[in-house]
Amino acid sequence: VFCFSDPRTDPWPLVYSPLPVTLLFAFYLFVVALGPFCMRQRKPLKLRGLLIAYNLAMMTLSSYMFYEFLVTSILDDYSYLCQPVDYSRSELGMRMARVCWWFFFSKVIELLDTVFFILRKKQEQVTFLHVYHHGTMLFNWWSGVKYVPGGQAFFIGMLNSFVHIFMYGYYALASLGPQMHRYLWWKRYLTIMQLCQFVAIAAHSSYNLFTECPFPDGFNIAVFLYILSLIVLFLHFYYRTYIRGKQ
Repeated sequence: VFCFSDPRTDPWPLVYSPLPVTLLFAFYLFVVALGPFCMRQRKPLKLRGLLIAYNLAMMTLSSYMFYEFLVTSILDDYSYLCQPVDYSRSELGMRMARVCWWFFFSKVIELLDTVFFILRKKQEQVTFLHVYHHGTMLFNWWSGVKYVPGGQAFFIGMLNSFVHIFMYGYYALASLGPQMHRYLWWKRYLTIMQLCQFVAIAAHSSYNLFTECPFPDGFNIAVFLYILSLIVLFLHFYYRTYIRGKQ
C-alpha cells in the first residue's frame, strides 16, 4: 500500500509531485541562510499586529484540526492500537483525508514562524532544532497525505494539533508585549507537553511493529526513528534552557 499514492488526495494542491514541496523547502533554506544578511543593516520589524493575528489564526486552525481528527476517529470507530487507512470515498474516509491535508498544509504555513523571527532579528530562535523540525515535518506530512491519509497517522495529527493550540496561544500572549511576560511562566510546561507528545507517538508507532496490522510498517518505522530524533533534540533544548540556564 505504501508504494502507491492515494488517488483521492493525488489531485489536491501540493500533493501530486514532490517538486512543489522540494522547491518550497529550498526557498525556505534560502531565506534562513540569506535573511539575516539582508536584515543586517535594517532595524528589526515590530510586526505586533501581524503576529497577534497570525498566532490567533494558527490557534484557531489547530483547534479545528484537533476537533476534526477527534470527532472523525470517534464516528468511524478508530482503533488506537491498529487502524488501517480507509481508502474508500465514504463520507468519513474523505473527511479524515481532508483533515490530514489541512494538517500537511498547516506545516507549509508554519514556515512563516521562521520568517517572522528573521524579520524581527530574533536570530537566536532560528536554531538547528527549529529549522530541522519545520523542514522535516513538511516532507513527512507530504508523504503522509500522498500515501496514508488517515489510519494510524491520525493519532500524530490529532496530538500535534492539540499541543499547537497551547503553543500558538503562548505565542499570541507573548506577541502582546513585555507586559504579558508575567503570565508566560508556563513555557517550561509547554516543552514538557511537547516531549510527552513525542513519547506517546513513539509508543503508538512502535506498537504495530510487533503486531499484525494492515498499516505500512515502513511508515511506522520512519515515524518512530524521526520521533526519536525529536526527543533527543528537545531533551537537549530542555536541559540547555531550563536546567543549565537556571544554573
